[in-house]
Amino acid sequence: MTTSLFDLQGHVAVVTGGNGGLGLGIARGLARAGADVCVWGRDAEKNAQAAASLAEHGTAVHHVQCDVTSEGDVARALAATVEALGGIDSCFANAGSLQRPSAFVDLELAEFRRVMAVNLEGAFLTLRATAGQLLAQGRGGSLVGVSSTASLYGGSKGQAYPASKAALNALIRGIAIELAPRGIRANALLPGWSASPMTDQILATDGMQAKVLPRIPMRRWGSADDLEGAAVYLASEASAFQTGSELVVDGGYTVY
Repeated sequence: MTTSLFDLQGHVAVVTGGNGGLGLGIARGLARAGADVCVWGRDAEKNAQAAASLAEHGTAVHHVQCDVTSEGDVARALAATVEALGGIDSCFANAGSLQRPSAFVDLELAEFRRVMAVNLEGAFLTLRATAGQLLAQGRGGSLVGVSSTASLYGGSKGQAYPASKAALNALIRGIAIELAPRGIRANALLPGWSASPMTDQILATDGMQAKVLPRIPMRRWGSADDLEGAAVYLASEASAFQTGSELVVDGGYTVY
């Protein structure tokens, strides 16, 4: 392979939840590879700060305030993105939320639905809208659902989160099958235990440090930087024949 396979100049990428944490790492990798990037997020101030940092890589950067659980917001964000950047070539449905820890028998329906609304319904709305745009453009593209290795194994006191991510994996597979003849790829990106503002407090606990960290063969938590290369690969022509897959980035945790 040559480096040109990973060149994203002239490419437009959407990253939901791209204003911080792992999403910002994804957006940064895409911008560094030459892509124009649009960040969708609920916090307008964080969106602007993220966009300013991404613009340092010399590509066009746009940001839109968007709640991915709102069908209207997603439609408006897509229209604003196309108007500002001329179209889209890839979308990373990354916006997500953790479940508040709870014993399964005490898990409230409202909390289960809240997690599903962001992690599954939000991804569905985002991917459906951007798939429609890709079909209208007629030049193919890449759809990525940012899932989690939690979708592959069980855990106590947090069933809603892995359930939402496992459902996202299945959604991606169905999209991949249907849209492959139209040149649109769909893959899931599964980060492992990774440091981010959403997880730092959890990873710092004695239990995580003593029991989970030693089970990661690379002996460290993942970071936003670790997703940069994976994002570029999935957006670029380097992954032209890869669809319906689950790309795991976890330092070896799931195979140890």
